[in-house]
Amino acid sequence: MSTLIVIGVFTFVAILIVGVTLALSHAVAPRMPTPVKGETYECGAEVFSDAWRQQNLHIYIFALLFVVFDVELALLAPVALVAKSLNAPWLVFTEVALFIAILGAGLLYAWRRGALTWE
Repeated sequence: MSTLIVIGVFTFVAILIVGVTLALSHAVAPRMPTPVKGETYECGAEVFSDAWRQQNLHIYIFALLFVVFDVELALLAPVALVAKSLNAPWLVFTEVALFIAILGAGLLYAWRRGALTWE
């Protein structure tokens, strides 16, 4: 029970520090609004069209597939390092093979649905 109290106190103090810092910065920050500060800024270049533009959906699908396979690598690297020291390496191999098979099925599904073709 004492561990939960310590965690609660640290959480409360952290939230308090963040709240006080935000309130102080809001209270002390200078406010001088001008019309120029309200304009859209794009890398130092003058804005020549509306800021809202629809992006191609394939960008998001590629990004999502990248994140999935990046997380896969992050999850498999520690398993590969500890697999020899475990008592049942065949079990680890089976689990990793199943994990890769599920990801492969997902990749095959994305490929068949045309998510990897750029048109």
